[in-house]
Amino acid sequence: MTGKGIGYPVAQLAHVELFTPKPEESLWFFRDFLGMEPVAQEGQSVYLRGYEDNYTYSLKLTERDKPGLGHVAWRTFSREALEECARRLKDTPYGLGWSDGDLGHGPSYRIRTPDGHPMELVWELEYYTAPDGQRSQLKSRPQKRPLRGIPVRRIDHVNLMCKDPVPNREFFMDQLGFLWRESKLGEGGVEVGAWLSVSAIVHEVAVMRDRLGLGNRLHHVAYWYGYPQHIFDVADTAPDYGITVETGPGKHGTTQAYFMYVFEPGGNRVELFGDNGYLIFDPDWKTIVWDVSNEVDLERSSIWFGGKLPESFYTYGTPHPEVPAWVQRRVS
Repeated sequence: MTGKGIGYPVAQLAHVELFTPKPEESLWFFRDFLGMEPVAQEGQSVYLRGYEDNYTYSLKLTERDKPGLGHVAWRTFSREALEECARRLKDTPYGLGWSDGDLGHGPSYRIRTPDGHPMELVWELEYYTAPDGQRSQLKSRPQKRPLRGIPVRRIDHVNLMCKDPVPNREFFMDQLGFLWRESKLGEGGVEVGAWLSVSAIVHEVAVMRDRLGLGNRLHHVAYWYGYPQHIFDVADTAPDYGITVETGPGKHGTTQAYFMYVFEPGGNRVELFGDNGYLIFDPDWKTIVWDVSNEVDLERSSIWFGGKLPESFYTYGTPHPEVPAWVQRRVS
């Protein structure tokens, strides 16, 4: 196995749209608890940003009857890369056609993964300009760090649940240029998960086998803190505010990331990243393989320390056949 991809056209994760049946409560969670800044509201959608997101927003929160993934947006390396990718995908099952764009970005080319996860590729993105009084004196920071909640810094990655990770992993590599960083193999050498990136961070997207066999579901969107202490602040604060903690704080063996998983009130899982794990600069990186049919690799890849992951971690995703009551707890 190698981590080599085609090298184009995706440069980074730009934003994610989440659906929520509880728009006011979900907005409270992201704005007041995670300290994200609302920048606009249009129709049934609110747009929010972390204080170190470079573009106008990284989260579009849209009211729907069920939680789930609206879409994932990836920025390309150039306008030419976007157009070339559209040409290559337009006659495949993955190309869905052009969109006129949305708040803060120009025309995008809509695509889907083999499993059906909706996505778009975009080049033209507006950089965020903080209003007077909100500009940071730290010139590399787009806005002041908020004095509200436990503020996340920026969007980090998404994790997608799939019927079969292999065609989805191959799609990201062959069509979008992602590099294969880590892999998990189950009984008989069956691939059950893959972690991929287009940069030095260990992953911007992960694909994992859906234990319920449904596929086309969101496992989680992750936001980055950079300091593990902040996930302990979340752990200490969440119970008082009715926020359901699924697991953590802990550290994954895969990616080496400090993590915590919580559910926003609408039912979507959110991972809070204490750091980036490790960085990859090796241009000839060989994919790290965990044999999770082996009990030692299974335990160490999932949890380096911090207890065991609950069964819900492998079975719950959005949309879900029935959102459990423990996920739907109301903010108090």
